[in-house]
Amino acid sequence: GRPWGAEQPPPEGGPECSCPEEPGGRGGRRLRTAFSAEQLSTLESSFQRQQYLGAAERRKLAGRMRLSEVQIKTWFQNRRMKLKRQL
Repeated sequence: GRPWGAEQPPPEGGPECSCPEEPGGRGGRRLRTAFSAEQLSTLESSFQRQQYLGAAERRKLAGRMRLSEVQIKTWFQNRRMKLKRQL
Protein backbone atom coordinates (compact mmCIF):
# COMPACT_ATOMS: atom_id res chain seq x y z
CA GLY A 1 0.00 0.00 0.00
CA ARG A 2 1.30 3.28 -1.20
CA PRO A 3 -0.12 6.42 0.38
CA TRP A 4 -2.60 8.30 -1.80
CA GLY A 5 -0.80 11.05 -3.66
CA ALA A 6 -1.88 13.75 -6.10
CA GLU A 7 -1.32 11.39 -9.02
CA GLN A 8 -3.70 8.76 -7.61
CA PRO A 9 -7.03 9.80 -6.03
CA PRO A 10 -8.52 7.70 -3.23
CA PRO A 11 -10.94 4.96 -4.31
CA GLU A 12 -14.66 5.72 -4.48
CA GLY A 13 -16.26 5.62 -1.06
CA GLY A 14 -12.88 6.14 0.57
CA PRO A 15 -12.26 8.24 3.66
CA GLU A 16 -12.19 11.49 1.70
CA CYS A 17 -15.56 10.94 0.01
CA SER A 18 -18.08 13.63 0.86
CA CYS A 19 -21.27 12.52 -0.85
CA PRO A 20 -24.36 14.72 -0.26
CA GLU A 21 -26.41 11.68 0.81
CA GLU A 22 -23.85 10.79 3.44
CA PRO A 23 -23.10 13.60 5.89
CA GLY A 24 -19.49 13.42 7.06
CA GLY A 25 -18.69 10.78 4.45
CA ARG A 26 -20.18 8.01 6.59
CA GLY A 27 -23.34 5.97 6.05
CA GLY A 28 -25.89 8.70 6.79
CA ARG A 29 -29.45 9.06 5.57
CA ARG A 30 -30.48 9.96 2.03
CA LEU A 31 -31.61 13.48 1.29
CA ARG A 32 -35.35 14.05 1.16
CA THR A 33 -36.76 13.59 -2.35
CA ALA A 34 -38.52 16.66 -3.70
CA PHE A 35 -41.24 15.28 -5.97
CA SER A 36 -42.52 17.49 -8.77
CA ALA A 37 -46.21 18.40 -8.96
CA GLU A 38 -46.58 16.06 -11.94
CA GLN A 39 -44.94 13.17 -10.05
CA LEU A 40 -47.18 13.76 -7.02
CA SER A 41 -50.26 13.82 -9.24
CA THR A 42 -49.25 10.53 -10.86
CA LEU A 43 -48.47 8.93 -7.49
CA GLU A 44 -51.77 10.10 -5.98
CA SER A 45 -53.82 8.82 -8.90
CA SER A 46 -52.02 5.48 -8.73
CA PHE A 47 -52.69 5.35 -4.99
CA GLN A 48 -56.42 6.02 -5.53
CA ARG A 49 -56.59 3.01 -7.85
CA GLN A 50 -54.43 0.72 -5.75
CA GLN A 51 -52.96 1.30 -2.27
CA TYR A 52 -50.47 -1.57 -2.57
CA LEU A 53 -48.18 -2.01 -5.56
CA GLY A 54 -46.64 -5.28 -6.62
CA ALA A 55 -43.05 -5.47 -7.84
CA ALA A 56 -44.06 -5.29 -11.51
CA GLU A 57 -46.30 -2.24 -11.03
CA ARG A 58 -43.63 -0.54 -8.94
CA ARG A 59 -40.97 -1.18 -11.59
CA LYS A 60 -43.24 0.12 -14.35
CA LEU A 61 -44.18 3.26 -12.41
CA ALA A 62 -40.57 3.94 -11.44
CA GLY A 63 -39.44 3.69 -15.05
CA ARG A 64 -42.22 5.94 -16.28
CA MET A 65 -41.61 8.58 -13.59
CA ARG A 66 -37.78 8.40 -13.61
CA LEU A 67 -37.65 7.57 -9.91
CA SER A 68 -36.13 4.58 -8.15
CA GLU A 69 -38.30 1.68 -7.05
CA VAL A 70 -37.27 2.42 -3.46
CA GLN A 71 -38.59 5.99 -3.78
CA ILE A 72 -41.92 4.67 -5.12
CA LYS A 73 -42.13 2.04 -2.39
CA THR A 74 -41.36 4.57 0.33
CA TRP A 75 -43.87 7.09 -1.02
CA PHE A 76 -46.62 4.44 -0.98
CA GLN A 77 -45.70 3.37 2.57
CA ASN A 78 -45.80 6.98 3.75
CA ARG A 79 -49.08 7.63 1.92
CA ARG A 80 -50.72 4.58 3.53
CA MET A 81 -49.60 5.82 6.97
CA LYS A 82 -51.01 9.29 6.17
CA LEU A 83 -54.35 7.70 5.24
CA LYS A 84 -54.33 5.63 8.43
CA ARG A 85 -53.73 8.76 10.55
CA GLN A 86 -56.57 10.58 8.80
CA LEU A 87 -59.07 7.77 9.49
